[in-house]
Amino acid sequence: MRSEYLQHNIFRSDSTPQSASPQPSLPSPQSPAPLAVEIRGLRKAYGRVAVLRDLELDLPWGEVLAVLGPNGSGKTTLISIIATLARADRGTVRVAGVDHSRMGEHVRRLIGVVTHEPLLYDDLTAYENLRFVARMFRLDRAEERIAALAERLGVAARLHQRVGTLSHGLRKRFTIARALLHDPAILLMDEPESGLDLEAQAILTAIIRDRAGPVKAVMMTTHSMERAIAVGDRLAILSRGRIVHQGPLDSEAGVDSIKETYARHTGAAS
Repeated sequence: MRSEYLQHNIFRSDSTPQSASPQPSLPSPQSPAPLAVEIRGLRKAYGRVAVLRDLELDLPWGEVLAVLGPNGSGKTTLISIIATLARADRGTVRVAGVDHSRMGEHVRRLIGVVTHEPLLYDDLTAYENLRFVARMFRLDRAEERIAALAERLGVAARLHQRVGTLSHGLRKRFTIARALLHDPAILLMDEPESGLDLEAQAILTAIIRDRAGPVKAVMMTTHSMERAIAVGDRLAILSRGRIVHQGPLDSEAGVDSIKETYARHTGAAS
């Protein structure tokens, strides 16, 4: 997955920036695109195994959507398809009103992605990885952005260390830095707390909450109901390839209430 993403249109393996192309403007709450992500009839199968089954899901602007689901329910596949890392067999995905099957390059400029794979080159330093991404996005003040993110994520002292020599937790922090470097409108994260220590989890929570502004949106999958409560505005439960529940997340209801809802819709205890 890492090489596929890095070699997409805006992440070419030869490190040569592409010619500039017009980018869609970010929508405002009054724009014709009221949803950050709109998914209709999404289906994906691997061989005879259907992973996503006519899935329907909305991510409004200004909200953090926490997606819970058992192992094998399709969470990683869902994030991968929205992020253009995988192709759906059927259905439509619109990101900021843009059909991502037709305008994948534009979509990749609007999103930041954190997956289980670091999407970084092991043989480059962390700084070289981030500088490479900055060139691909033709970012202004790239040095300032890199320095600010490294400081915020507590990895400034490791910027010039090769990624392949870093611990899993430090690679994950730089993965988050890479996802945020171009200030994307939409942040997609697949179990982002995995591999992070408590300090890094607290930093991530602050970053997620800071990003839930009027033209920002976050979708994250997680196994942690506590994390869903801590950062989420809305909850979606994915089971057997379908969204079986979605609605506002009531933080005052607590974990027990979410567990009850989760068990009722999935038949699973956690």
